[in-house]
Amino acid sequence: MLKGKFDKSNLPSRHVSVGPSRAPHRSYYYAMGMTEEEIAQPLIGVATCWNEAAPCNIALNRQAQSVKLGVKAAHGSPREFTTITVTDGIAMGHEGMRSSLASREAIADTVELTMRGHSYDALVGLAGCDKSLPGMMMAMVRLNTPSVFIYGGSILPGRAPEGADVPAEYADRDLTVQDMFEAVGRHQAGGLSDTALEILERVACPSAGACGGQFTANTMACVSEAIGLALPQSSGAPAPYESRDQYSIASGEAVMNLLEKNIRARDVVTLESLQNAARIVACTGGSTNAGLHLPAIAHEAGIKFTLEDVCEIFRDTPYFVDLKPGGQFVAKDLYEAGGVMVVMKELNKAGLIHRDCMTATGYSIGEEIERIEIEADGTVIHPIATPLTKTGGVVGLKGNLAPDGAIVKVAGMDEEQQVFSGPARVFECEEDAFAAVQEREYKEGEVLVIRNEGAAGGPGMREMLATTAALSGQGMGKKVALITDGRFSGATRGFCVGHVGPESAHGGPIALLENGDLITIDALKGEISVDLTDEELAARHAAWAGPRETMYASGALWKYAQLVGPARTGATTHPGAEEERHIYMDI
Repeated sequence: MLKGKFDKSNLPSRHVSVGPSRAPHRSYYYAMGMTEEEIAQPLIGVATCWNEAAPCNIALNRQAQSVKLGVKAAHGSPREFTTITVTDGIAMGHEGMRSSLASREAIADTVELTMRGHSYDALVGLAGCDKSLPGMMMAMVRLNTPSVFIYGGSILPGRAPEGADVPAEYADRDLTVQDMFEAVGRHQAGGLSDTALEILERVACPSAGACGGQFTANTMACVSEAIGLALPQSSGAPAPYESRDQYSIASGEAVMNLLEKNIRARDVVTLESLQNAARIVACTGGSTNAGLHLPAIAHEAGIKFTLEDVCEIFRDTPYFVDLKPGGQFVAKDLYEAGGVMVVMKELNKAGLIHRDCMTATGYSIGEEIERIEIEADGTVIHPIATPLTKTGGVVGLKGNLAPDGAIVKVAGMDEEQQVFSGPARVFECEEDAFAAVQEREYKEGEVLVIRNEGAAGGPGMREMLATTAALSGQGMGKKVALITDGRFSGATRGFCVGHVGPESAHGGPIALLENGDLITIDALKGEISVDLTDEELAARHAAWAGPRETMYASGALWKYAQLVGPARTGATTHPGAEEERHIYMDI
């Protein structure tokens, strides 16, 4: 764009900056030190989820300043604002986790309201923790503004000091917060001293940035590139790296290019780009939470893309990127091996990428792949011709126990570990299950069932990392299975099935299970069933007392529980683009 040459007659910001009737509005901008020229330029929202809750968000404020430099260099006027974040690592294992998934909707809603209220013309969104990434992307698609997403970056791996009094398996290797959750189980079982636990907790998370494995944040960061909303290679550099600032500047410049060309978020997010994004989740062994977030992003565009659609792509996508928790490496290692675009290049070799999808650069994903000269290193990124496994690291399940589907991560598991059959041990909430695990009140070979933790019934669809990590810490992660209508953290290991639907609060079969019912989970066939006839299930449903009452009878979580839809369509809270009567950019 040429400096000072802007026709704002079709941009939202004309409502607050153009013509004599907007003199009061312009007086506010002058009060903040803006010049006449800056007021006349496009107004660009720069949204961050910065807060002091956790390391994943702490660097976003600095990175936002670099985005603003890029916007200014391209003759736009950046207007920074913040929204909330609920950080799962802090919320995990207690009532706070009920706020996590609900925060995704709050982030999307508050970004939408801020953009609408101030008539900003385009959006650069920065996010660092699990739900803030999809929340920010949902807002972009909902508003359908020219948009660029940028990830705050991953944390550096930790390491125990040389000679520290810790067990050998914790020495001389990378540590993540996953190790700390599992260390709690080991400590409780008597396998880790108080001193060792204290040493590990001080070194496991040594910098700013989101959890380092291919947990939910890094999974959705990879999605942001694959779906086209983020600049190629922008998701990889860890948060402390100065190169993140260069990506931020470039993102600010890129959004001005999109605005000039009128390339909007829904030009980028299409059914085909969503399918590309699901591929990147599968081949990296990403978080099962992507099975919620991709349908939710699709919903904002009016695209039907459900859990079943996601899982169909998972089923025929090879798993070839060796990342924690199922594998060996962390996000920093992926970045140093060439990053997401090298992974996309491998998918492209197998014809598994829709090449024509638009990206934030204004070029197609196919064109961007052609620019990549680096090849798979064979260690972090294996060639797709010789994958770790022939199917994706995440698998969809269906059967009489989950008519609406369920999801399980199998990355790093042998085929014989992907079939499990055993008697149910039923718990009415996560706390009951965690207490039983702590007291060893379960048996090898059982299927632990945690119900009443769905999006509506929880409310909030909590993640069960505290329980699954405690099982792993006790050495029982491969000796029991766990199913829930709640969720699992991207850091979860073991045979853990989440998103079982319909959820218990909606009268799904999981609500009808009793101790001792024989449950079979077969990830190879994509099936999950309970050894009960349709007649037996119908009789139990007729005798069912109804949903469990919760203490959340007012406030944000009550509102969320009234509005939230099923997990299979993304656990969204509004009708989506199918029902919209106008598009924000055209007001």
